[in-house]
Amino acid sequence: MNKRKAERPERTQAVEAGDEAGLERVRIELELGSEAGGQRLDQALAAALPMHSRARLQRWLKRGELTVDGAEARARQRVFGGERIRIDAALLAVEDWRPQEVDFETIYIDEALIIVGKPVGLVVHPGAGNPDGTLVNGLLHRFPELTALPRAGIVHRLDKDTSGLLCVARTLEAHTSLVQQLSTRTMGREYLAVVEEVPVSGATIDAPIDRDPHNRLRMAVVREGREAITRFRLVSRFRRHALIACALETGRTHQIRVHLSSEGYPLVGDRLYGARGRLPPSPAPALVDVIQGFRRQALHAERLRLDHPASGERMTFESALPDDLNGLLAALALDQEAAS
Repeated sequence: MNKRKAERPERTQAVEAGDEAGLERVRIELELGSEAGGQRLDQALAAALPMHSRARLQRWLKRGELTVDGAEARARQRVFGGERIRIDAALLAVEDWRPQEVDFETIYIDEALIIVGKPVGLVVHPGAGNPDGTLVNGLLHRFPELTALPRAGIVHRLDKDTSGLLCVARTLEAHTSLVQQLSTRTMGREYLAVVEEVPVSGATIDAPIDRDPHNRLRMAVVREGREAITRFRLVSRFRRHALIACALETGRTHQIRVHLSSEGYPLVGDRLYGARGRLPPSPAPALVDVIQGFRRQALHAERLRLDHPASGERMTFESALPDDLNGLLAALALDQEAAS
């Protein structure tokens, strides 16, 4: 049976600089094509507006920022085709997100995607205690178009003292694609960590994570927490430390730090999650100095794999270890050699 080619919905879209509340707004008008007939409204919207996630469209519906033929709408209502959709919605609060010159490396740039090499000590988003001078401020300075995107296009985060790769979308279509890749676990994120104590072998840690009920500054393995899965393998053994590679199946706050600490392998320098500056017997003096002077969690986002949000091409990005981690590994290797 021949199928008639689906009609493309006509739409106009504008992202405006902001209103009196300081909110970025997106304004869209479109008419659903006949191919939408019989679908639920949320399904038809997802097909007609692929640059916006279903969660975003649902939020606009709940807030009354999306109307059908001028009336309030429900996600599950059926459409017939030909309905006029109007969106006048807030995208992002940016009143404190000012463009600023901030030092960071860009590994890759094209029209849809930016891959950042984040240095140690750089906070990703403005927030309490860090109102500016963040990666977001620097991105807005270099790429002003990111003001129109949720969280300035940032799809996932790294802790302040974790170095390495982070992906940023430059368009709404790219942002939706990358968020979907995260949620479906097709985006691969691999980290290198130096830990105290030596695992016997690699393993998969499947343990839910939530806020530590006894310390609000920490996360913890909590029975009723959110699903969290980390796979790790042993890369190098030292006398009382190890270099391990971790792959994230999920992306919870402090996930690698919490999971490895819960198994008895806190990251070197990670005082929040149990690191105590442990040393092997009769350590080399150089190793003592390095361990005592290591003031951040020994964690680096080394590799990032994703499908390009425009072309679909599978891409892999890599980031070399920063100097402090290279120095730590060199000191561990020298200590092991001296003891053998």
